[in-house]
Amino acid sequence: MHHFEESVYNLIVETSTNLPADVRKAVKAAREAEDRATRAGLSLSTIAQNIEMAEYNVSPICQDTGMPTFIVHTPVGANQIVMKRQIQSAIQRATKDGKLRPNSVDSLTGANSGDNIGPGVPVIHFEQWEREEIDIRLILKGGGCENKNIQYSLPAELEGVGKAGRDLDGIRKCIMHAVYQAQGQGCSAGFIGVGVGGDRTTGYELAKQQLFRRVDDTNPNPDLRKLEEYVMENANKLGIGTMGFGGQVTLLGCKIGAMDRLPASFFVSVAYNCWAFRRQGVLLNAETGEIKEWIYERGSETAMRDEAAAAPATEQQNEEQRREVVLTTPITEEQIRSLRVGDVVVISGEMHTGRDALHKYLMDHDAPVDLNGAVIYHCGPVMLKDEQGWHVKAAGPTTSIREEPYQGDIIKKFGIRAVIGKGGMGPKTLQALQEHGGVYLNAIGGAAQYYAECIKQVNGVDFMEFGIPEAMWHLQVEGFAAIVTMDSHGNSLHADVEKDSLAKLAQFQERVF
Repeated sequence: MHHFEESVYNLIVETSTNLPADVRKAVKAAREAEDRATRAGLSLSTIAQNIEMAEYNVSPICQDTGMPTFIVHTPVGANQIVMKRQIQSAIQRATKDGKLRPNSVDSLTGANSGDNIGPGVPVIHFEQWEREEIDIRLILKGGGCENKNIQYSLPAELEGVGKAGRDLDGIRKCIMHAVYQAQGQGCSAGFIGVGVGGDRTTGYELAKQQLFRRVDDTNPNPDLRKLEEYVMENANKLGIGTMGFGGQVTLLGCKIGAMDRLPASFFVSVAYNCWAFRRQGVLLNAETGEIKEWIYERGSETAMRDEAAAAPATEQQNEEQRREVVLTTPITEEQIRSLRVGDVVVISGEMHTGRDALHKYLMDHDAPVDLNGAVIYHCGPVMLKDEQGWHVKAAGPTTSIREEPYQGDIIKKFGIRAVIGKGGMGPKTLQALQEHGGVYLNAIGGAAQYYAECIKQVNGVDFMEFGIPEAMWHLQVEGFAAIVTMDSHGNSLHADVEKDSLAKLAQFQERVF
């Protein structure tokens, strides 16, 4: 087993930087289904470009490299203690090399371990089998999509679909509601794994296990196969679309599994995964630890940007108007008031990252830099440091809704003019944008390489004690593009899409099973 650790390291790098072929094909199909001139089409083109950039740069597809979760099948007699130690060592090396972002945070103190090792991190599930080889699979599921996981206890009354009972039709309603509630916050278009039955813990485990199925496989259970097909057809009629911008494609895959349950409990658990569906696996020689084969076809042979014919524009898509506005920081209120939902804003100058720890801090403290007219970027980048200083390896947006309790107050307190993130924000932030003169700009979730290329220099950093993802990075950017989805006139694309998708969800109340 001299090669086991190196094989695990190679698996981590491949999973983080190169989407497998079945996922790429699903994203390509989505791109071909959208009119390239719409917001959804533009987003999918950016996603395709980002996938190829990550492979070429051997850098993370998304800066949130998630909770590393391994499923390891071993022959009888294999030393799982040694394997666990070597997996942890491979994780530390991959983090040091910038293939993983340091994501292990102490739940009580907020301290970041810096190497992705801590209690419960990484997640490693060992199972024995009667084969003479090692099967090791890895999924990197980011926090943004993890936060959109949802579990239902049936019977239940669900918004938009009504009463969900303890039967196949109730399961159907739960799944449709799960897709609706994710909106664009989980980096749609996404994939879902569904676990029916079990207890609260095993139901979620079953749901996540479904994400290890191939996108194009067929469920052997005819009832579940029919349900998967129904969800794939009808979830894409909700109009949520890529990034929640509206569009023809909301869901890229649905996989459902079932297990027995207690008579008193009926759980439906849904694991939501973003378009950056990073999972891969290898079969290893049990004696040497060398890789014998990759379990999922690697993506290198599946190009993302061949010029397929664009789908014809719908009447709604033809109504989308996009204007491009170039701004240099600091930005004035007059410039902000001229923007409307749908405008593409291209920013140059300095912007500042800020996530949960910084927003909480700024509520009661002064900022280390002048933020009047500034841009705050909801981003936890992957950073590496050498003798020349800090370098950005990946820098896509994080889900913004977590900052809703703070954002409006901070906008007004410091004079911030623009907030960049993904998934939109709520009514408190929208009111602050209107009162103060600010906008919310939706960047493309997961496009960490695309945006890293726009960052030309790291001007400085504050609050490194928060850890690299939560520190306040001061970044010099050129040509950083994002779409206005909440403007200073009280308009919110996110609220409009959610309202529209809820109305469409209600159309699927009829019993079909």
